[in-house]
Amino acid sequence: MAAAMAGCGGGGSSAAPAPGPTPSAQGGVPTGWKLVWADEFDTDGLPDATKWGYDTDRNSAGWYNSELQYYSAARLENSRVQGGSLFITARKEQMTSAADYGGQNYTSARLLTRGKASWTYGFFEVRAKLPCGMGMWPAIWMLGTKGAWPADGEIDIMEQTGWDAGKILGTAHMQAFNGGNGKGGSTRITDTCNTFHKYQVKWTSDAMQWGVDDTVYYTYNRPAGSTNANWPFDNPQYLLLNVAVGGTLGGTPNDALFPIAMEVDYVRVYQP
Repeated sequence: MAAAMAGCGGGGSSAAPAPGPTPSAQGGVPTGWKLVWADEFDTDGLPDATKWGYDTDRNSAGWYNSELQYYSAARLENSRVQGGSLFITARKEQMTSAADYGGQNYTSARLLTRGKASWTYGFFEVRAKLPCGMGMWPAIWMLGTKGAWPADGEIDIMEQTGWDAGKILGTAHMQAFNGGNGKGGSTRITDTCNTFHKYQVKWTSDAMQWGVDDTVYYTYNRPAGSTNANWPFDNPQYLLLNVAVGGTLGGTPNDALFPIAMEVDYVRVYQP
């Protein structure tokens, strides 16, 4: 699908965004907004099939951005809920028996709410511990439901590169600004690998604000006289969670790290 070309462990970003404005403690769930969708990952086993599906579309052909993983579907080794958390685990292994195997030497999972849940505007918060090390490209992000990239937009809530643990990237991609030219910023956290943090985006008709732990670090305001090319963000988007291996933001994998996982405590969506 065209949408699969987008960034966040799946395509798009090829350069880190420039640092954003000085962070300010003005983030967090906006006053008066209510929880409209969530997954607390309280039931052990595979992720809730009423909320999550699996993106395997490019396994045979190979994933974008020179990524090296095979994304499995409904496989506990790669996507498991246990003890109140979701674990998306990347492994050093080959899925040679799979019908759509594309020669990859690593497995992982790419979960998405496509066809199950989508939102226009909202406050999106994911509390997670990130996998760190060369070859790791964890991502929490969103894509437009119409399926055209970059025309329908992409919102990268969180990306972390394999070679710079603790540098958190937040980016918006669209027709006018995408890939290494996306509109975004970054912030630095010292303990992303072993501590939960809240990765956040507030998306309204006027602006997007990226934050970590209720502190805003970058804002993209709707341009004056906006067009779909520079603001395609008045239409529904769905959520994705994945751990890519290798690629432009992952780098050359260190095989000694595997298996390695992104641990997600919860995903919550709020609206006015």
